[in-house]
Amino acid sequence: MKRKLSVLGLVFLLAGIAGFPLTAWSQPGQVDYPEGYRQWTHLKSMVIQKGHPLANPFEGIHHVYANPKAEKGLKSGKYEKGSVFAFDLLEAQDAGSALVEGPRKLVGVMKKDNKRFKSTGGWGFEGFAGDSTTKRLVTDGGVGCYQCHTSQEKKDFVFSTFRK
Repeated sequence: MKRKLSVLGLVFLLAGIAGFPLTAWSQPGQVDYPEGYRQWTHLKSMVIQKGHPLANPFEGIHHVYANPKAEKGLKSGKYEKGSVFAFDLLEAQDAGSALVEGPRKLVGVMKKDNKRFKSTGGWGFEGFAGDSTTKRLVTDGGVGCYQCHTSQEKKDFVFSTFRK
């Protein structure tokens, strides 16, 4: 047993020295932080304002991104394992008749894996608080997120579309 723990400790030490992001080794059923998502394809931006049914907790400016696999899925209608969508939610601040980005509220993530996330339509859901890459906000295994996404079942639970 001590030998196994020593080997595991050595693996984590070497990974840290090599700069390998340990967040890539998530717990079963968890979705990793989407490193580099702002370099993915930007799909859309939108503002949710007071009065919208999702204003609490999603009031603010949303930017939605798709990794290459998710972009391919948007075009074909079929999402392969590893397709990831990220939405960057920022506070909307009034700047003299203009809405501008304020501090980040959260980064939401949706990742395709039919085996790992069978109970939520083949998608895993997670939210990361503010600028944190580790503070997780989803406490129900993504069930709440999935319930909202069921309205898009015919589109494999995806709200976004690809605009040429």
